[in-house]
Amino acid sequence: MLPLLLLLLHSSILEALVSSDSGPAASTPAWKTLQGSPPLVIARGGFSGIFPDSSIDAYKLAVNTSVPNVVVWCDLQLTKDEAGICFPEVKLSNATDIYNVYPERTRDYLINGVPTRGLFTIDFNLTELSTGVYSRTNKFDGNRYRILTVEDVVKSVKPPGLWLNIQNDKFFREHNLSVQKFLRSLSTKRVSVNYLSSPDVGFLRSIKLVINSRTTRLVFRFLEQNEIEPTTNQTYGSLLQNLKLIKKFASGILVPKGYIWPADSNLYLQPHTSVVSDAHKEGIQVFVSDLINDVPFSYNSSYDPLAECLTFIDNGAFSVDGVLSDFPITPSAAINCFSGIGENATKTVNTLVISKYGSSGDYPACTDLAYRKAISDGADVLDCPVQMSKDGIPFCFSSIDLTESTTVAQSSFSNLATSIPEIKSGSGIYTFSLTWNEIKNLTPSILNPYANYRLYRNPKVKNQGTFLTLSDFLTMTKDRTHGILISIENAAYLTEKQGLTPINAVLDALHKAGYDKIGPQKVMIQSTHSSVLKKFKENSKYERVYKVIASIHDALDSAVADIKTFADSVVIQKSSVFPVTAAFLVKTTNTVSKLQSFNLSVYVETFSNEFVSQAWDYYSDAFVEINSFVLGAKVHGIITDFPKTADRYRKNLCLNVGKKTPPYMSPIKPGILLQKVSQDYLPPPSPPLPVLEDTNVTEPPLPAVSGFRAAAPASA
Repeated sequence: MLPLLLLLLHSSILEALVSSDSGPAASTPAWKTLQGSPPLVIARGGFSGIFPDSSIDAYKLAVNTSVPNVVVWCDLQLTKDEAGICFPEVKLSNATDIYNVYPERTRDYLINGVPTRGLFTIDFNLTELSTGVYSRTNKFDGNRYRILTVEDVVKSVKPPGLWLNIQNDKFFREHNLSVQKFLRSLSTKRVSVNYLSSPDVGFLRSIKLVINSRTTRLVFRFLEQNEIEPTTNQTYGSLLQNLKLIKKFASGILVPKGYIWPADSNLYLQPHTSVVSDAHKEGIQVFVSDLINDVPFSYNSSYDPLAECLTFIDNGAFSVDGVLSDFPITPSAAINCFSGIGENATKTVNTLVISKYGSSGDYPACTDLAYRKAISDGADVLDCPVQMSKDGIPFCFSSIDLTESTTVAQSSFSNLATSIPEIKSGSGIYTFSLTWNEIKNLTPSILNPYANYRLYRNPKVKNQGTFLTLSDFLTMTKDRTHGILISIENAAYLTEKQGLTPINAVLDALHKAGYDKIGPQKVMIQSTHSSVLKKFKENSKYERVYKVIASIHDALDSAVADIKTFADSVVIQKSSVFPVTAAFLVKTTNTVSKLQSFNLSVYVETFSNEFVSQAWDYYSDAFVEINSFVLGAKVHGIITDFPKTADRYRKNLCLNVGKKTPPYMSPIKPGILLQKVSQDYLPPPSPPLPVLEDTNVTEPPLPAVSGFRAAAPASA
């Protein structure tokens, strides 16, 4: 057991993770749940997506970050001396270091007819279970979180509600242990159980005679459809067709999400089933499980766990009565902040949403499909990284290297691969090596920045879409967005070595499209080179955006003053705001405040939905990360490859509510979660980020054009 002082320290750190104000968020429309009330948030093992399942910190974090009436879930297991513990499995060796302590006590048992080998709760007294519980990241394993009894959870956490799940009653009975006896003992200890679930029909029938139905609701838990229920010897799929039978011993059902929204083998959703409406007709509540932020789920949700949650509670046809989640902050926010807002809801913050190659999280970058999706997704500013073809046509493309988002390396142009150290390390097939007619006929390839983690983007459309000339892009976006952002890189090389003039080409295209006249649309010109932006300052009144590639923790006043002479705004990396070490936030830098003190707007990139792109502190949810930059760092804009997620965030009902801001909408405090890592498990400190200096900003003017190639007509 941890010393009292250490427990107090843990408690103070957890309280600092979130605001202590847990007042209700703005009201939502009438719910399509059975009782017309908001769905229940059930925290599986507490906040088991971060801390070890069923550990004290997991339970406390769940209570501190969720809706006020959150119910904590405890998988009830029995020990040899009849203690009831909260632990995810009857098999201890899957989630603890117990094998290191008692390797000789490995046993073989039949569990529901399946031979299973390991170390089991039934072979240990409670006093022997002083082992450490493991979590998703090993960084917390050094804390050696102890296994808690049900009484420990109630006494130490004081949860608003308690849900006990009994998965293996038959196994316990076979070893002379009684769940019924344990549940009776809880009543004498004034421990109230609000929900009790099991996948065993026989157990629920028998326990109905033991519990108080006015205080404890029984829920039948469905396993996978082809699994056999032990009492009826029927599959769970077939039992679903007999809801009248279930109503005799349970008031609710808990089903995996695929029962409601099935997905095909390629992870695309099929039409929803009638499970919820059928159950509601019988007066049965429906709870859904398996909504987990850090595992792949349907591509329809674009890796956004909040979007997935909304499909179960805010789809216009039905709402489940509760959501079981390892990350209870997500359903908490979905229910109280994001439900019922609609596509045309008013934005409650003015933070700009700037696309990254259009909606490149859903379609191949810089294609017509990606740009149209970005417009419909609510992006304020659409971006076009301008590249130049061999015949001088400016077009939108994510990189000067065509291999990065086309299949050109598998085409007849593969022999054009070459190495140009001035541009990038390694070889590439460069845009200036092909004519526009050749480029526009290339097959697009969707970007997969997290393929190393086996996270792929929307494979159904991975090679669809058409590339656009800059002229086509300007026509498409005219009067359809708040603004456009045109980025220009490699201008010096293109001018000096290839005789191409990207700056002139951009100015000419903007003029022909009428963007050089003052109008409602913002025109932004972005570059990592001051020399490019200075050229635009001489020739236009567009907003000039200076991009700082390196991560920095501050900037010299003189360097920022220099930037101010040629730029109106700055793009910085996420790590320049909140530095990260071993996927944990470390602190907040001075970068944003310094740039803003010189009246420079600050935009930050790149925000993605995939959980591996986010620090642990953001709880594997994109909205938590966005919220921390908007409310916490107060940036002016975010650059994202999933604009729909960012636009939805700006419309949520929990912004600008002052002291009523709920804990699930409070910005994360960087460095707090890292304090939970024990000394032996702390990652090595990262080198300090540099300060932006004058020499990083100042550069010589662009070279004169040599061997000038006149641009061909844009329609060529």
